[in-house]
Amino acid sequence: MPSGDHPTSGADVDVQLDVNILKEIAKKDLIDALNSVNGAKTLVLDASLAGPLGLVTEVSLLKHHGVDKMFWLEPGPLTSSTPNIVYICRPRISYVKIIADHIKRHAKESRKHNYTILLVPRISTLVSRILEEEGVLGDVTIASYNLQFIPIAEDVISLEHENALRELWVDGDETVIFDSAQALLAIQKLYGPFPQIIGKGDYAQRLATLLTRQSPKAANNTREEPLSGSPKIDSLIILDRRVDMITPFLTQLTYEGLVDELVGIKNSHVELPVSLLTPPTAGPSNPSSSSSPVAGTSTVPVVPVKKETKKKHHLTTTTDPLFAELRDLNFSSVGKKLNKVARRLDEDYKTNLQTKTVAQLRDFVGKLGGLQTEHQALRLHTALSEMIVPLTRTDIFNKSLEIQQNLLASYEVTAQLNAIEDLIAQGAEMQIVLRLLCLASLTGGGVKAKNLENIKREILQAYGYEYLPLLLSLSAPSLAVLLPNPLPPSTPSIVAGLKFPFIQLRKSLRLLIDDNPEALDEIENDISFVYSGYAPISVRLVQCIAQKGGVISNPAEKEKVSGDASNAANQRKISIGKVQAHPIVGWKGFEDVISIIPGRTVEILQKVSNKVAPSPSMETTTVVFFLGGCTYTEIAALRWVGRQNKGRNFLIATTGIISGASIIDGIAGISSTGSKGISANV
Repeated sequence: MPSGDHPTSGADVDVQLDVNILKEIAKKDLIDALNSVNGAKTLVLDASLAGPLGLVTEVSLLKHHGVDKMFWLEPGPLTSSTPNIVYICRPRISYVKIIADHIKRHAKESRKHNYTILLVPRISTLVSRILEEEGVLGDVTIASYNLQFIPIAEDVISLEHENALRELWVDGDETVIFDSAQALLAIQKLYGPFPQIIGKGDYAQRLATLLTRQSPKAANNTREEPLSGSPKIDSLIILDRRVDMITPFLTQLTYEGLVDELVGIKNSHVELPVSLLTPPTAGPSNPSSSSSPVAGTSTVPVVPVKKETKKKHHLTTTTDPLFAELRDLNFSSVGKKLNKVARRLDEDYKTNLQTKTVAQLRDFVGKLGGLQTEHQALRLHTALSEMIVPLTRTDIFNKSLEIQQNLLASYEVTAQLNAIEDLIAQGAEMQIVLRLLCLASLTGGGVKAKNLENIKREILQAYGYEYLPLLLSLSAPSLAVLLPNPLPPSTPSIVAGLKFPFIQLRKSLRLLIDDNPEALDEIENDISFVYSGYAPISVRLVQCIAQKGGVISNPAEKEKVSGDASNAANQRKISIGKVQAHPIVGWKGFEDVISIIPGRTVEILQKVSNKVAPSPSMETTTVVFFLGGCTYTEIAALRWVGRQNKGRNFLIATTGIISGASIIDGIAGISSTGSKGISANV
């Protein structure tokens, strides 16, 4: 796939904002908070913060600043030998009550400690009130650890806020909107103010209001102390997740997206068998040697390969350049890319082994480390691909994809509902079934009442009645992703207004590539490559603002060259074929399309005094913020849009990374597995 031949780092990312500053700020704030407590300390950590903290610091750094032992914040006794106990947690009632219980237990046992609570990201009055009710407020020092955006890639920053979608649209807790506003104001202080704020959705409008209400002071500070030499931000685009719920319910088909779907990525870490992460030992018995240490170090009998010891691996382009080339590829192109890299490495080894002079040998030794690193990365991604391939060949996976494609095309909807019932009978995972059912509702303006009730009944009988609250939440007016069609007369009018106009948008936003050979050739020249023919609505909306021509036709079509041209010529053509990015002028040209999407439309111009007049050739950065989370496929599609433009980069910001499964699990209250394992990195 041509779009996959360009890595998302290096020359393609011309003058990107340096997001590593955010990591350094988060690290410094944590060290300052720990240093404010003198002496040795025991750290008690909210397990949901382990992953985010692992992205900004290491255990060795914590130990260097007085942390003697670390424990999870959980019910039960807490034994500490240090005079100080420091709690780091989010301001949740359950956590505060556990802390109060610890303090009261220690008082009964006549154990004296100094207690400090670092609340993330800010102090909450509710915490003080609960501690006062529990009678321990006087024993505690309350402070905040302002953990905001964390860089998870060179062009992606995340609040890593779990279940933001559930909190907003199920619980009605809007705290994350305020936290997002504070984090975006911090971005303004660092990189300069947002001249324009453009968005879609009711919560997007509330966030924009918070930003403009608080921004004059922040903007003034920024103008006094601008970040020297940083690229100019031309606008902030805010997308409320409710504006496009279809995209996350689809199966992601990029390499990184599919790894998230089938293996699971949490806080940029993936849990893999140890044998994949350690270089193979030489010798004929190599295949068995990779698994024998696992059995040898265990006290239990030999277990199947599935039970092999697993370890967290950080998926990052910093130490794994090959990942930059693979992550945004459609999975069907990954094998070809790995084969190409393997051949190149083989040639490099052969060429270097033929060195004759001392100077040539010295050069080879200098390159050896890089070749070995690349070889290990190739081995890892080849093994990871081999893990994924069998999972993509199962009947349930392929049937699920077929149902998705048919629903997007509105093809024989009743037959697709019958197919969903068949999946329940086959024992498919509950998340897969509910994703498909929600997709049927969103794409069809609801599901026939009789069919919907039958499928709901089958879901409860097959998976358990504990999922009844989940079904009710999906049908509730605030979320409204699982609705009957037609709506009953008793339905609140607000729900009728939330019906998603998918069929109208499918044509006006060119969401689906026609199923014919000529059109299929265009998939790789459009953002629809991330879903093998379907363009994410959210990214099409960004194109409506930042790449208007890309909505109407494929911008990459002009870059095609004749079939007999060489690869090198092809690369040259693509590198010079970029179109100069047009100025940001809001939703202009797409007002009619935007008006039919439920939710408020945001277009705000902020007064910003520029000391340097912008020139057409100046590099600018557009910040795209997903309120409620975004998927890896949306990130891949936005990177593709960025590669087509000359003079505009995208900085993708989000409350967190989501998938269809994580949405269902979050609403159901099922905690995602593996969060505690990330403690190895903290």
